[in-house]
Amino acid sequence: MDQEELLVRRIRELATLADRRGCATFTDFLNLNEQHILFQTLQKFSWIQGETFGGYEGAERRMAAFVPADSRGWEYPIACIRAVPLQAKFAEPLTHRDILGALMHLGIERSRTGDIAVCGTEFYLFCHTALAQTVCEELTRIRHTSVRCTVCDLHSFSYQPATQTVRGTVASVRLDALMALAFQSSRSSLLPLIGEGKVFVNGRLVTTNAYTPREQDIVSVRGLGRFRYVGTTGSTRKGRCAVTVERYV
Repeated sequence: MDQEELLVRRIRELATLADRRGCATFTDFLNLNEQHILFQTLQKFSWIQGETFGGYEGAERRMAAFVPADSRGWEYPIACIRAVPLQAKFAEPLTHRDILGALMHLGIERSRTGDIAVCGTEFYLFCHTALAQTVCEELTRIRHTSVRCTVCDLHSFSYQPATQTVRGTVASVRLDALMALAFQSSRSSLLPLIGEGKVFVNGRLVTTNAYTPREQDIVSVRGLGRFRYVGTTGSTRKGRCAVTVERYV
């Protein structure tokens, strides 16, 4: 049985368990491919009601929750951990790869952790609540930098990823045209990425370049990054659409 079949089986098991027990059930954190499988499964089995969340609005890695209609007072088992260097002036600039490597060294599986938000010399990590204490106690060093980890209040957490506003004109508001604008590249060079299954809109796989994103949709392109389609601001005399996107940097 391949990974997709295993995930579909797990989704059905969790949905059935939620319905039987009358309480919410949750997956681990899902990457973009897994979220696409989730959405496909929800379409095939209309009796399954699911939603996703990653700890903050716009998170890429997200948990799925299966919630019975009469369930109340449930929360995602997601913890937000803040890590700061013990000596800021001697701290190295840490990357996502550095932080992930430190977590893997502790034996923590990637599926149990969500996004990592780097904010200057400190960072925020989202993980399953069952791992929060372990991370706070054992994640004390990343590369040559000693860090201190504490659990934050998820409800009061606010994070706005750094973005770069890109404005331009396109012949039509199609996925390939917006990608070319956002990544300052040619449409022809980006078309293979769509065909290879590397482009997602709001976590859903899109395989046609003619797809028309809606305002505020988030487009993720593996190997290139993400951007948010803000919207159109008018048209030129030649009939081209003036659009704005925000690229995550």
